[in-house]
Amino acid sequence: MAPGTVLLKRGSTPAWVMYIESGRVALGVLDGEVLEHQLGEIEGPFWLEATSAVLNQPSVVDAVVETEVVLRRIPLAKFRQSIATMPVAARSVLQDMATAHRRQTELAVSRLAKDAEARCAEWLVRHAKPGEKGVLAVLLQQRKRLIAAQLGIAPETLSRVLRHLREQSMISGTGRVLNLLDPGALRSLAGM
Repeated sequence: MAPGTVLLKRGSTPAWVMYIESGRVALGVLDGEVLEHQLGEIEGPFWLEATSAVLNQPSVVDAVVETEVVLRRIPLAKFRQSIATMPVAARSVLQDMATAHRRQTELAVSRLAKDAEARCAEWLVRHAKPGEKGVLAVLLQQRKRLIAAQLGIAPETLSRVLRHLREQSMISGTGRVLNLLDPGALRSLAGM
């Protein structure tokens, strides 16, 4: 593959899993065909975004060839069959590691590509549970400064964003319980 070739697009589920035998691939967030935000790079030999294949989910990152790359493509079905033949304990460890890796990657992509308001909206949607009268609610089990740190923002910014979301009638409540009045608007704001 030549430099500049897009190997993966966020949100897509390729029909194969790619193993980079040699060469370097940049991972991040594309804007059109240009890698606007770069998370990092991998150099072969290395599996490219195998986490998504293990979890049977779409890709979390965009991947663009930086140097000439030699790769091998394994059909997704064949890859998943090989995982199914693993001992249960090994498969469980692989699933847990893939889940942890995906969460970290999603967080990194979110910090790169989303502003504080979008990150906060996404966090609220992901942590919401059905509350009283069928309204989705988030129970704040951590201090706001810890939540802000998870989102990569200052505690003051989190307070400002929550106040703004209240003013927009997307959330209500104060203290430890926040009610999601308009989950659809929050999802839209988060780009979900």
